[in-house]
Amino acid sequence: MLEKVIEIIAKQLTVDAGTITENSSFKEDLGADSLELFELIMAVEEEFDLEVPSEDLNTMETVSDLLTYLKNKGVE
Repeated sequence: MLEKVIEIIAKQLTVDAGTITENSSFKEDLGADSLELFELIMAVEEEFDLEVPSEDLNTMETVSDLLTYLKNKGVE
């Protein structure tokens, strides 16, 4: 799942996939603004066929946070 998430992040945020780690912060390390984060989550929802409530977006600051969220939703 990590590889797929990194692929989505790299595509949505137009960053080199090689620079993305589990500890990468979406805003600080990857330079994502609120709109880009929203679009990223929409792409994740589409890829993994799930819905992320907007209030859950605030809990996702790093790639690790997103992975943990997906695992808790049963995505493998």
